[in-house]
Amino acid sequence: MLSSGISIVFLARWQFAMTTIFHFFFVPFSIGLGFIVAIMELLYVIKKNDVYKQMTIFWGRIFLLSFAVGVVTGLIQEFQFGMNWSVYSRFMGDIFGAPLAIEALAAFFMESTFIGLWIFTWDRFPAWLHCLMIWLVSFGTMLSALWILAANSFMQNPVGYMIDPKTGRANMVSFFDVINNYQLKMEFPHVIFGAWVTAAIVIAGMSAWALLRNKTKFTDFWRKSIKVSLIVGLIASIGVIAAGDLQTRYVSNEQQMKFAAMEGVYKTTGKSAPWSAIAGLDTTNHKTKWSLDVPYALSMLTYHKTTGAVKGMNEVNKTLHAKYDKQFGKSVNYYVPTKTLFWSFRVMAISGGWFALVSIVGLWMNRKSSESILNQRWFLYVLGLTMWLPFAANTAGWLITEFGRNPWVVYGLLTIADAVSPNVSVASLLTSNILYFAVFCCLGLVMIWLAHRELRKGPDDLASLDQAVIDPYAKEAFSK
Repeated sequence: MLSSGISIVFLARWQFAMTTIFHFFFVPFSIGLGFIVAIMELLYVIKKNDVYKQMTIFWGRIFLLSFAVGVVTGLIQEFQFGMNWSVYSRFMGDIFGAPLAIEALAAFFMESTFIGLWIFTWDRFPAWLHCLMIWLVSFGTMLSALWILAANSFMQNPVGYMIDPKTGRANMVSFFDVINNYQLKMEFPHVIFGAWVTAAIVIAGMSAWALLRNKTKFTDFWRKSIKVSLIVGLIASIGVIAAGDLQTRYVSNEQQMKFAAMEGVYKTTGKSAPWSAIAGLDTTNHKTKWSLDVPYALSMLTYHKTTGAVKGMNEVNKTLHAKYDKQFGKSVNYYVPTKTLFWSFRVMAISGGWFALVSIVGLWMNRKSSESILNQRWFLYVLGLTMWLPFAANTAGWLITEFGRNPWVVYGLLTIADAVSPNVSVASLLTSNILYFAVFCCLGLVMIWLAHRELRKGPDDLASLDQAVIDPYAKEAFSK
């Protein structure tokens, strides 16, 4: 039986992980989908082709579903700070407060205002003005991500602060330093490109399932959806790989334990480091039992040249103990969950390459002069199944980001064990974990069911696009 202290920390971490992961299923999807819907409406404004208007309205409905679920799960996530992590909230309040307040008062209000105007003003404003509204919504979603990631980046790389000697809290001394954090510069583009990829692959996958169901009905609609989404998907895949490379090289210098775990390196390498494609990791004895290595590859990935040693976890652990033992004691374990980081990194990296490959093949098969996308049903199945992969890749990325900071909740300043609320109990945490899990399962199933219903319905009810949209508050609306 675990002691109550250990149980409380475990359950608090489990609840936050569950809430964050579920919330992050919808955040990148909503950010990316808003962006692609904005592109579709822009194409309608430029080309005057009603198919693009159909696409905007149809995929806009999926965007609204995801946006709504994301808001609900985000509210639940915010409660975590006060309920389970009150020590962390007090320590970080002065730093965390400013970005979160700006996110709520500026970015989220922008999204909410213009998304309402966008929904209810079809055919009431000039097409260009209506298009501007969805672009402002898209900009707002990305701005929200910026402020949230600014707070997260401080947890990874604290800057622009001082510790109050009386209260022991972190006080902000430079807002500019917080938003100019180099960690944020690496993290933000990686997340945004990942969001675009997520939405692009999901749109293409849903369109593929629709074509599999009936390749003669609304063929032009689904093919144009695939074309637009995979163009975005290809560009974003290249972007996410490039941004990931920059972020990985940054991590190799700033969070060496995280980087060594991602690559499964326990013992410091020689001057030419091999990359382990797969490996058997002994986390108890802190050694690699076996590995399938590619010579020079890790040096190439880390330094972009064939030479360059990589510090192993065992050496980094000694360095961290020497640096922090006086402040935090010798009992702190600086080893991160190595297997989780090792395999999560491979899931994320392979997924990025796969998305680029699928986008290239899909665009070739869907070119204007070819019917290959309709005749090669095997590829439609591949595309349809691939639509689930971005959610796994996004989750893997966040597991690396958060687990790789272990044992810190704020790197070098506050440990996870010290950040948990002192007044929560095992019983209350276990109960809330069960309730949250049930709520998230229900929300997820409802989201999938509604999206599936929209997909089966297709753009059928969008045929009369030339008719004026009825005011939802007018008496005629209630007679429909």
